[in-house]
Amino acid sequence: MGTFAYFPHTEEDIKVMLERIGVSSMDELYADVPSEFIHRGEYDLPAAKSEDEVRAWFEALASRNVKLTVFAGGGAYDHYTPSVIPYITSRSEFLTAYTPYQCEISQGTLRYIFEWQTLICSLTGLDVANASMYDGPTAAAEAMRMCVACTRKRNTVIASSALLPNVLATLRTYARYSGINLVETWDIAEAVSEGTLDLAGVVVPSINRFGIIENHTGLASLVHEMGGLLVEYCDPSALAVVKTPAEWGADIAVGDGQTLGIPLSYGGPYVGFMACRSEWMRKLPGRIVGQTSDAEGRRSFVLTLQAREQHIRREKATSNICSNESLMALWCTVYLSVMGPEGLRKVNSLSYQGAHYLHDRLLATGKFSDPFEGRPFLKEFALQPLCDVAKLQQALLDKGFFGALGTEEGYVTFCVTERRTREEIDALVKTIEEAEL
Repeated sequence: MGTFAYFPHTEEDIKVMLERIGVSSMDELYADVPSEFIHRGEYDLPAAKSEDEVRAWFEALASRNVKLTVFAGGGAYDHYTPSVIPYITSRSEFLTAYTPYQCEISQGTLRYIFEWQTLICSLTGLDVANASMYDGPTAAAEAMRMCVACTRKRNTVIASSALLPNVLATLRTYARYSGINLVETWDIAEAVSEGTLDLAGVVVPSINRFGIIENHTGLASLVHEMGGLLVEYCDPSALAVVKTPAEWGADIAVGDGQTLGIPLSYGGPYVGFMACRSEWMRKLPGRIVGQTSDAEGRRSFVLTLQAREQHIRREKATSNICSNESLMALWCTVYLSVMGPEGLRKVNSLSYQGAHYLHDRLLATGKFSDPFEGRPFLKEFALQPLCDVAKLQQALLDKGFFGALGTEEGYVTFCVTERRTREEIDALVKTIEEAEL
């Protein structure tokens, strides 16, 4: 062990630990691992390189990536990132401050978490938000568990089949290992109306996986009559122009902050959010930062609420979500501060115009039909292809476009954000018109 100067355990520490668990050596500890999976030789590591050599190696690796013009959504959207964000998020009081437990040296971290919570409350219309969640799907899963915790002895959660596939998959995993009875259905109102004394909550999308803006009129009252809570999964960017969870009567709002200026980044890292009505505040996972004044009357920030059970009764605790994605929360906070309400409305207006223009142009090619005709959509939509989907997708890739994502039902989806120009849309349509499909 002497070779590894930064390992925390001494030979004596390891010996004591092995004796405590009743084994004599590290080899015996891993005796149940098949021998063919244990590497016995030297590691095939390259020789050390200079900084310039390492940079050149990564640049050569990056050059192999093919940059595509994105017309795909599916829960991750190619929105504009203001150039000021990387500069602000690189400031030392934000970037290097790790844990907010020591408020006297963590004011930077505590402040932006407070602002993030405040902005999420403004977007959702709900009373309180936490800081923060790993991503949108796990935020939905935590909300499912929160419904069970808030309603006590109730154990059934109904989830809309129109949620994004990765959200549903995460709900299934959490439900399985939390002992929750998860019911998936396309007809939420009917499932709730059928009645169950065990209903803890209902999870529905604000905008579903086909891009359709859903109408939840009367749903909250129906769920509440059955004794459950209503959870809405949201695109936070779209909340600038569609009804908020509070307006629909939801108790909890969750979603992914990726649409707030976080680049696609091959799928992450992103950041989830969660907000709720004040009566459920103590069941929120994670922590809440609050504003106060110091001894000299200056504005300052502290940890206001965190679950005591995280430290002393872990089996009864909410999830201990701590530093996790706070740098991404800062990223989104700067984005919202820079864009403001007018900027967010402009983003959605441009996306709406572009998406509807592409939608109509695609139908005019005669290679698609609209299975959801008349249903409102914002920036993403699904069509029924009247051609070979594999050939369609390959034709788009060959011309540098990423779109026409397939669904389980055989539809294809397209998405247009404010970053897509009229010229790019016309070029995509021309590619489809000229392709032999």
